[in-house]
Amino acid sequence: MASVKRKIIIAVSVIAAVALAAFVYFKFYFVFGEGVKAGNLNFVVYKGYVFKTYEGKIIQAGFTGRNNTTSIQSYEFEFSITDENIADSLMRCGGRDVELHYKEYLGALPWRGMQKYVVDGIIAVK
Repeated sequence: MASVKRKIIIAVSVIAAVALAAFVYFKFYFVFGEGVKAGNLNFVVYKGYVFKTYEGKIIQAGFTGRNNTTSIQSYEFEFSITDENIADSLMRCGGRDVELHYKEYLGALPWRGMQKYVVDGIIAVK
């Protein structure tokens, strides 16, 4: 009887460990989407208490039409950067129009950055 209980406990433990590993993978390591964002680079900073990460923001200007009126609206795209060379290049581009390639994750990791969007390439600087 104790052998059956032990086998059940082991089976449940293995299933729970696999489920937890799958959750962590899909939440933090699975690339949910990739894309390109363009806009005016507002800033890139290196900050953090325990894990120092590169964080940045792009301002995207655009037009919006609501209630038969057209107005200018800006959107902010906040991102993290894991590659030090990309961050260094972007630090020299403040105030310029940039096109950045990014990967979107479902969750952020402290050592990867504060955002779920991670820039992994510079396409153009204007």
